[in-house]
Amino acid sequence: MKLEQIKDPQFLKQMNIEELEELAQDIRTFIIQNVSQTGGHFSSNLGVVELTIALHYIFNSPTDKIIFDVGHQSYVHKILTGRAGQFSTLRQFHGLSGFQKRKESIHDAWEAGHSSTALSASAGMAVARDLNHEKGEIICVVGDAALMSGESFEALNYLGSISSKVIIILNDNNMSISKNVGGLSNFFSDVRMSTQYKNARNNYISFLSKSNLGKKVYKMTKKIKDQIKNNVINDHIFGEFGLDYIGPINGHDFHDLLSALALASEMDHSVVIHVHTVKGKGYPLAENDYYGVYHGVPPFDYREGIRHQESSTISWSEVVARHIEKWMHKDEDIVTITPAMISGSCLRSIFETFPDRSFDVGIAEEHAMTFAAGLSNAQKKPFITIYSSFLQRCYDQINHDIARMNLPCLIGVDRSGLVGADGETHHGVFDISFLSAIPHLIIMSPKDAQELKKMINTVFHHFDSPYILRFPKGSTEDMNVDLDEGIDIGTWEKIIFNDNNPLTILTYDAKVYQVAQFLMQEELPVNLINARFIKPLDEKMLDELFDLHQHLLIYETDLMTGSLGSLIAHYYSQRHMPMTIDYMGIDDHYTPQGQLDELLKLEHIHIDDLKQTVKEILHEKRKS
Repeated sequence: MKLEQIKDPQFLKQMNIEELEELAQDIRTFIIQNVSQTGGHFSSNLGVVELTIALHYIFNSPTDKIIFDVGHQSYVHKILTGRAGQFSTLRQFHGLSGFQKRKESIHDAWEAGHSSTALSASAGMAVARDLNHEKGEIICVVGDAALMSGESFEALNYLGSISSKVIIILNDNNMSISKNVGGLSNFFSDVRMSTQYKNARNNYISFLSKSNLGKKVYKMTKKIKDQIKNNVINDHIFGEFGLDYIGPINGHDFHDLLSALALASEMDHSVVIHVHTVKGKGYPLAENDYYGVYHGVPPFDYREGIRHQESSTISWSEVVARHIEKWMHKDEDIVTITPAMISGSCLRSIFETFPDRSFDVGIAEEHAMTFAAGLSNAQKKPFITIYSSFLQRCYDQINHDIARMNLPCLIGVDRSGLVGADGETHHGVFDISFLSAIPHLIIMSPKDAQELKKMINTVFHHFDSPYILRFPKGSTEDMNVDLDEGIDIGTWEKIIFNDNNPLTILTYDAKVYQVAQFLMQEELPVNLINARFIKPLDEKMLDELFDLHQHLLIYETDLMTGSLGSLIAHYYSQRHMPMTIDYMGIDDHYTPQGQLDELLKLEHIHIDDLKQTVKEILHEKRKS
């Protein structure tokens, strides 16, 4: 059928199983052809086609609210709720979001971008429904990897203690982004049908209920019942939370799915439906993707698959990973930790070369940080790589467990700054603001691969504090750096400098080159400083700028509040040193999705905006 003609899911109610299967194939083909053109979350959506169709077949959205944890696997949901015609704009400026979005459709009851929030949100929505005496189911689709996080377990524990009903769909594909890890993952791999327990229990009750003595024995034999339960059904961890359980069932079989969902809809209390799915189903390269290459994809030719492109540049993530790997060869105390981001952080070679010193802890950022703290406390040298957006989830661990005890480690903050198409949940523009308040942290933001490698060298030469190394999404030119080359901590770099120039721009990361190119082309009387250490500040250089009566322009593409500009202003204010300072950065709001160039213009921090600001300042100075 023509998917673009779908207005809402009600048409599904008239379809038979064979027609549903044909629809599933059409949707899979649509996702493969469209997401390969725009980029987006690929394999996770291919894995939930039948499940999502079945949900909309049994339930009545938007009265029944379907919530996808994270939301990246909601493409089928978007198609069935009338948005197939917008897929050419997926993850683009003013286009279709890659996640559920409340303002986008009445069928999107919740929105996120980080994992493990959906169960808590569902509990809140279910309680509110009951307080308001409203109708409608709350259905929460959560992956097996997201279920392993602390917040999910907190929510499960709470759901088992309240009467408000939530239907929990455990989407078990044994993958998070890359392959799942941990005891709970192994537990799900060994899970068995709970009907075995139910049959054993029912036979047991029936046998003993035939006599009065038997009934008394039944009441007295809780231990025996528990033993039967433990021996026959080793899958019912949810029973310990007070939740009923259905499954596991084949997540690609409509008969099983519809039966299980219909049964759950008749229950009057919370229930877990355990569904086995294949991530990437229908696209063999994605089905066999151990490292998560097809989890989130750039545009590619679906007929050939994602191919490695030869290029003169290299991703920042790979620059970091390669240099860390060199250090791991040199120093046996160095260990690498990632929260389920082996592929995204380019760690595959490290994990294959050093399997005993590389740790994928799953989607568990809080655990990752305190795990690193424990390693550091035992004289190991942990390197933790984590996306800036996900770093927000472990603020307390950085503050309380690492920085407070001044435990040495290197935290690589990947995807710092604006990241583009994933939007406000993924932009890495907050890390400077929330990290700069924490004592003992040393925060670095290099301008290029050479400086980045020297910073890594400096960390392992000293290894006396917790270090933060920020680097952006995208690519850079690689440069050779020996392991003994370093940088003095807390020092900035004069890129262009003349004592007589009236204006000094301070910036950091790859923007340094953009600004330098502009200033040299325009031949403007403006100094440029690479403020590569956000913390500690280069106080010697700040004092020099004060003595020269410099007008400062601080150019950032991160949130202004609490950023480099705030730290510099605080430095001068505390010392009663009057300075004229202008700021460019992101104001107090969230930035939407879009291409980087579009977002920089939207926030008025594009290089063209900087040019305009510089010329206006110089013009005012000439007038005065």
